Amino acid sequence: MADAVQYRLERMSDELDDLERRGLFTRAELAEVVRRRRDFEFRLRRRSPFRSDFLDYIAYELRLDALRDLRKRAIIRATPDTTDHDADATDNDSSKKKKKKRNKGKANKWKKSVSDIAGVLRVLDIYRMATVRYKGDLDLWFRYLEFCRDKRHAIRYHPKVPGLWIYAAAWEFDQNLNVAAARALMQTGLRSCPESEDMWIEYLRMELTYLNKLKARKVALGEDVKTLQKKNNDASTWKEENKELFMSLNEQDEGPEESGSQGVALEGKEDLFWQQGLLIIQTIYHGATEALPSSLTLRKKFLEILNSVDLAHSDELKVEVMDDLKKEFSDSEDYWDWLARLQLSDSTSSSNLNRKEALSNKLNKSIQVYDEAVRRLPTSRMYSLYAKFWMGVLFADTEDSISLFHGGEFDASGFTSCILKVYQNAESSGCLTEDLACQYVSLYLRLGGLEEAPGRLEEARNLAKKLCNGPLSHAADLWNLRASIEMKSLATSTGSSSFSKENLSSLFDLFNVALPKLPIPEAEELWHTAMKLFSHEKVYFEKLVKCAMLSLSSAGGSGCGASVSSAVVGWILQRDGIKQARKMYKSLVNARKLYDSALDLYSQERELWRNYYSMELKVGTSETANAIYWRARKRIKSSSAVEENFGKKKSKYPAARGAATYVGDTVAAGSQTRTTAMAAPSVLSSHPSITMKLRRGQNITHHG
Repeated sequence: MADAVQYRLERMSDELDDLERRGLFTRAELAEVVRRRRDFEFRLRRRSPFRSDFLDYIAYELRLDALRDLRKRAIIRATPDTTDHDADATDNDSSKKKKKKRNKGKANKWKKSVSDIAGVLRVLDIYRMATVRYKGDLDLWFRYLEFCRDKRHAIRYHPKVPGLWIYAAAWEFDQNLNVAAARALMQTGLRSCPESEDMWIEYLRMELTYLNKLKARKVALGEDVKTLQKKNNDASTWKEENKELFMSLNEQDEGPEESGSQGVALEGKEDLFWQQGLLIIQTIYHGATEALPSSLTLRKKFLEILNSVDLAHSDELKVEVMDDLKKEFSDSEDYWDWLARLQLSDSTSSSNLNRKEALSNKLNKSIQVYDEAVRRLPTSRMYSLYAKFWMGVLFADTEDSISLFHGGEFDASGFTSCILKVYQNAESSGCLTEDLACQYVSLYLRLGGLEEAPGRLEEARNLAKKLCNGPLSHAADLWNLRASIEMKSLATSTGSSSFSKENLSSLFDLFNVALPKLPIPEAEELWHTAMKLFSHEKVYFEKLVKCAMLSLSSAGGSGCGASVSSAVVGWILQRDGIKQARKMYKSLVNARKLYDSALDLYSQERELWRNYYSMELKVGTSETANAIYWRARKRIKSSSAVEENFGKKKSKYPAARGAATYVGDTVAAGSQTRTTAMAAPSVLSSHPSITMKLRRGQNITHHG
């Protein structure tokens, strides 16, 4: 390693001598430069050099080269004249010659030498070593590209990265002014990355930019007939006044027929130019759609680009793109939503109307498109997009607000019945999801606030009740919304924030119906609302805790109900003190105790027994699982139901049936006796003697 470092340092001797000879650095400064370079070289030669080692070395060399350049410029400015000249000379020619001679002398002294290019070459060499060591570091490659534009190295190692092809082609097109090379790079990149939307779009942009440059060139040369052609009534007068500009090469006057034929030829050449340009764009479009037949975004971007440029004969291609969109994506909700919103940007049919009438016409067109969409695609997503559009029209504070309708010139409040009709149609067609239902109910509340109509709150209450009792009875967000509406309605009717006993009873009945239906993770917010509401009502709170114990047991005692468990312990701590809170905490932490507590209250719940049995199959042993099975047979009145629920899972442990019989008898013999097999696996692992006895088949019991 030391020999390699010494070899690289010795190769710098010519550069260092040149720096000292020119007076750019002193010998002491060069000694410091050598010391720093030796340190960097050793860092690069270790077994696993870091990325920062290369970047630090590059940064040091760049700073050093910048300092060299600054000192060189300062020395050139301060260099005295090398030739004597007479200050009193009055001959201008002689003074100019002397000045040229002085400049020539400075140029000979400061012409490019090894020290001028050594720094750049060293940075390139360090980048090369860095990219070889970290081939997958794209940021490092882009730093390399920014420094030296050595594009083909990056593309060779990363042919599947579209950004590198685009970057290289952009440099050829913009910096190197080589359109052929840029086109070749883009086409090669498209062969390597045919499914990249960005590459197809950038290729189209590049070709359109090139066409615009050619058009500007033709305009500058006077070849663009459509741009430079004079009016018919002024053409002959202008030509007569400037007839000297039209001298023929064969020194013969051109007749009117020859002049007319020349104009036709120019027009034909112009049309041929635009036809060729349009053919290139059509080729790109057809290649893109063939490579990405299911990409709606690609076609939309193509259409946006065509609309943003003023390209002759492009209307045919726009019609083709629109026809392809309708043909390929007529079963896509996103296509219909895009097409309906596209009508709002159409300005062709509203040029002769005032702003209000124009907005009304655009809105009607969008409504027609959405109506056709829900007839063809009566899906939940289509209704959701339709409702989202109306929310953007009616309300300015929504996320997708449409600014056209909120300038004060257009009153959209008269269209509230339209959005209500959308939700009603979604409900009647069975497409009302949980999100749509919540939006439906929230819309009544919002309209009630805008219209200052208290009847809207009652309508929202009745609607939420109907939806919760219907097919959306397991929608947690809808139940939470209904609970908040019920509390708001009761508070409004009584005019007070406190509730009477009748109101508390009705609210508890609502929570008692909703909470057992909903899984713990989805109904956490509803649980917190209920506990906060009944925290000062002892009877209702105890019933709520029992319901929470049952729900947590059904969830398997896992971490999914940690938030609810913490809330239960917290409220008990505030109400009953630390002892009761500690007792509840211990019962919630132990999953088996949680199941036992729940089964003491709900001994006939078959699903609870089955969940307990499933948990023991996963985390327990065959003995503990069979013990739960026999307990269920003795507690549940219908033994056939036990066989139906446990038969298939019990067959997983056929060898443990004899042991299970004894364990079941032990459990049933006395309520104060419990087998050690019911203990947690962590407890068994902490008592190796008990584990050995269990392996030998000895019976171990304890009295608690």
